[in-house]
Amino acid sequence: MSDSAVHGEPLGDESGLVLLEVSEPHSTVVHRLVTHRLADTPGRTAYWIDARNAASTHVLYDCASSARALSGLRIARAFTAYQHHSLVREVVRRADPRTELIVAPNVASLYHDSDVPAYEREELFASTLETLSELGEVLGCPVLVTSADDERASAVSEYARTTIQCVHTREGLRLIGPDGNAATEGYWQGEWWQTTIPYWAEVCGTVDRLDPVVAAYDHGLLEVTP
Repeated sequence: MSDSAVHGEPLGDESGLVLLEVSEPHSTVVHRLVTHRLADTPGRTAYWIDARNAASTHVLYDCASSARALSGLRIARAFTAYQHHSLVREVVRRADPRTELIVAPNVASLYHDSDVPAYEREELFASTLETLSELGEVLGCPVLVTSADDERASAVSEYARTTIQCVHTREGLRLIGPDGNAATEGYWQGEWWQTTIPYWAEVCGTVDRLDPVVAAYDHGLLEVTP
């Protein structure tokens, strides 16, 4: 199975700022989550506010179930903190109730560049996070952000309503939700998806636990003498 597959819905019904903790700025987990979400919600739109060239179109098309699944995705790139903040404000003007998802990978990375004066840096960054957080709350959709920058990761987490960890395991990548439980029912491993028992329970359903004595009686294995 292709590594673009995502079973379950890691973002669920979340709204507001969702921090995806990744180990490096160009993690393709973001692309997988975005394409999965759009594939399940045809006709909806999504906005990607890019920083550090994270929005690889090649990776997006590799992860998407079809090119049509990306038809609602709008991508704009920022190369400075001022551009990034302006794009955030532009998304506020453009987003509407049909907006399914907003994505801002490497959300903190441009705000410590030398072109931003130190006295303005923190205020501008805080304004960006607050705007994104409130926008997600108003629209009732997740605003997925990442920050592999240790210097500002704690600031991002303060605004995040939910945090999802991306963990590298021996079996592949695993997403862990805020309650410590797995947010997906399998592992990405190269070009394959390794399923788990919870995945098959979701696909096939489960049966109620049957008392072994009752089961034996129902099958004529026990004789009851009055």
